[in-house]
Amino acid sequence: MTDAERIAFARRFVAAIQAGDAETVRACYAPDAKIWHNIDNVEQTVDQNMKSLDWFVRKLPDRLYTVQRVEALPDGFVQQHVLSATLPDGTPWKMSACVVVRMADGRITRLDEYIDSAEAGALRGLGR
Repeated sequence: MTDAERIAFARRFVAAIQAGDAETVRACYAPDAKIWHNIDNVEQTVDQNMKSLDWFVRKLPDRLYTVQRVEALPDGFVQQHVLSATLPDGTPWKMSACVVVRMADGRITRLDEYIDSAEAGALRGLGR
């Protein structure tokens, strides 16, 4: 993939997440991809990550990703963004994040997500 193709992929990926398009998100991942988050230091499988996406879609239906920066890497991309939404109680919420994505054969093999733990704390009480 060229740099332009990796950046276009990044845009399609985040658009699919924002739309709650689980089929497209899943297709972006290699079957054995790993997804890691700094706040819990847990490595998820694609299936586990898709359950998280389902939860996000249900709990934060108006989510909006504002991409501040996306840059191609030789084997993927890095993206900085802010996720905004309205919590179920009507409170506006936002969370700053950065993802480092590694790819092979046009699919994500690893996604490391770094999020602001203080901002993410507002999600803890939302239940599963």
